[in-house]
Amino acid sequence: ATVTLDVGDQKGGTEALLRASGELDSAPYDVAFSTFTSGPPQVEAATAGQIDFAVTGNTPPVFGVAANARIKVVSAYTNDASGDQILVPPDSTLASFADLRGKKIAVGKGSSAHGHVLLQLQKAGLTTDDVQLVFLQPADALTAFTSGEVDAWAIWDPFTAIAQVQNGSKTLTTAEGVANGYGFGIASQKALDDPAKNTALQDFVVRLAKASAWAEKNPGEWAAAYSTAVGIDPAAGELAQGRSQRPAIALDNVIESEQTLFVESGSIPGGNTFEDFVDTRYNDAIAAATASAN
Repeated sequence: ATVTLDVGDQKGGTEALLRASGELDSAPYDVAFSTFTSGPPQVEAATAGQIDFAVTGNTPPVFGVAANARIKVVSAYTNDASGDQILVPPDSTLASFADLRGKKIAVGKGSSAHGHVLLQLQKAGLTTDDVQLVFLQPADALTAFTSGEVDAWAIWDPFTAIAQVQNGSKTLTTAEGVANGYGFGIASQKALDDPAKNTALQDFVVRLAKASAWAEKNPGEWAAAYSTAVGIDPAAGELAQGRSQRPAIALDNVIESEQTLFVESGSIPGGNTFEDFVDTRYNDAIAAATASAN
C-alpha cells in the first residue's frame, strides 16, 4: 500500500487500456504515469531509474541491450505488425521500398519504426548509405512529412491511422511478414531489486495482460475509449486498434526471434545477447491471468 509504481507510457497506451478495462481500479498501490514520445526515451528513463516499467515496441529494448541498459524485459505482447508502415504522400509515385533509394525517410531513432526500416533495407539488398534517414520524433516527423521535407515516413499506429484518415497518406509497405510485431514490457533493474516494487510489478503486468484480453473481446468499446484518450478522429482510432492490439504472450517464445531478427542479422550492432536481458519471473503469473481471461 505504500508503493508507487512509476510507469512510462505513450499517449493512448498503457494507462488508457488499464482504465478503460477497469483493471486499475482495485490496484493496492499507486501508479504514476509519465508520457513519452516513443520507446527509446522510455528505455533511457528506466536505465536511469526514473521509471519502473514501460511497454515499448520490438526494437527499443534491442538497442538498449546493445548499450548495456539497466533494464530487463519482463513481459511480451504479440501483433502482426500491420500498423507499422512506411507512408508516402497521396500524390507520390513511389511504388516499392526499393524506390526509396536516395530518398529521405523520417523515422524515430531506435524506435520500432527504425527497426522496420533496417529490416526493409536488408530485404531489398540496400544499406543505410542508400537512403537518407531523418531522425525525428512523431510530431516533428508529421510536420516534415506533410510539408514535403521528406519523401516517406516510417511510423506506427495511431500515427499511421491518423495520417491515412486525415491526410490520405498511402502505404508504401507494412512491417507485416518482415518484423515480428512484438511489444515488450521493460522494468528497471532498480525496481526489480526492490522487493516491494517487484511484488507490485508482478501484479501490474498481470492486470495489463487481463486488460489486453478485455480489449480483444470488446474492440468497439476499446476503440472508442482509445480515440478519446488520444484525442483523435474515432475513425482513425478504430482503424488503429483494429490492427494494433497486442495480447500478452510467454517470453520464451520471443527471445530467439529478437536475437535472430535484429542482432544476428546485423541490423543492430551486437555484442550482448538479448536473452541475457530477459527476466521470466512473471511468466507463470501472466500465463495464469491470460488463461483465466480467455
